[in-house]
Amino acid sequence: MAEKFIISNARIISPGVDKYGSVLIEGDKIAQIYSSGETLPADVKIIDANNAMLMPGFIDVHCHGKAGADFCDTEDGSLKTVADAKINEGVTSVFATTLTLPEADLAVTCTQAAEYARNRTGAKVPGIHLEGPFINPKCLGAQNPDFVQEPDAEMVKRLSAIYPVKRIAYAPECGDGPGFAAKMIEMGIVPSGAHTAAKFEEFKAAYAKGLRHMTHFCNQMTALHHRDIGMVGAGLLLKDTVVELICDLIHVSAPMVQLVFQTKGCDHIMLISDAMRAAGMPDGSYTLGGLPVTVENGAARLTSNGALAGSTLAICDALKNVAKVTGLPLSELVKTTSYNAAREHNLPGLGKIEEGYTADLVLLSGDFKVQMVFIDGKRCK
Repeated sequence: MAEKFIISNARIISPGVDKYGSVLIEGDKIAQIYSSGETLPADVKIIDANNAMLMPGFIDVHCHGKAGADFCDTEDGSLKTVADAKINEGVTSVFATTLTLPEADLAVTCTQAAEYARNRTGAKVPGIHLEGPFINPKCLGAQNPDFVQEPDAEMVKRLSAIYPVKRIAYAPECGDGPGFAAKMIEMGIVPSGAHTAAKFEEFKAAYAKGLRHMTHFCNQMTALHHRDIGMVGAGLLLKDTVVELICDLIHVSAPMVQLVFQTKGCDHIMLISDAMRAAGMPDGSYTLGGLPVTVENGAARLTSNGALAGSTLAICDALKNVAKVTGLPLSELVKTTSYNAAREHNLPGLGKIEEGYTADLVLLSGDFKVQMVFIDGKRCK
């Protein structure tokens, strides 16, 4: 018999919903939602939320590491370390995001993800997010120049056969960028423009083949210019594009966050961490893809040239920042932390608090501190 319990006295926040009530969990599903004041079953265990905010568990589609570990580490247990630690920020699903590395190294990450999925202990890892190696060498950011190559669909097929690739960040102007986007879509993989010097017309060529996504919007892509609006201009102009946003207020300024939300709307934005191994760790010296990184005051930068090297951001803090900067209702902002990612990556039953949906949930205090996390109806924090 499936275990049952009720999360009572919660402020339930889901896309289009912000109300007080209680949620009945049965097994791994949300079985019933009660409005405030409704009589609850007397024979079911109660967890009193004390008016804290109950939201769908966060889905981080772009994360490299946390707690001293990286998804691309070859040591056994590194992937588990990251997935376990992500729970502390309310993330119930995380995409194992890779770096610009040789195929053999990327295959190790895929193999570790497959092994972890058979005996999951922390956040779910629905798939792999390949960031590189198919990027523009002039737009490296913190990616390793030694392993950059042109888009290769056959390589992606080989990696996805080990563990499903869900998302791929690449430069659409390199090689047959438009054709590559079409092939990825045929394979059920979301292509996303990244580390790119594409002009507007170059992006439009890939857009015509189905490219609709942009990786860490504004960072390592052609900026808005009045003679060629580039990638940033394309993201703002073309309403059906979906953009990732690192809202640590370091990668993107507060006014730019306001502009993106005002222009795009909450249906076309995904909050990401782009976190590296220093997330949840003290300032100091770290590495990213074999490159030395210095973290100071929470900002991660390449030691060699000061380029931003991922972040130390937690998704709960990203949501807190956006709520403060934009003033938008949480019933809209909550789309950016889970529902949009679930919809775009075909993750059914996630991203909403509705009857029949999977009970992946996070309970947050009024200042966005994570109090409890539930995955498949089981409390894991």
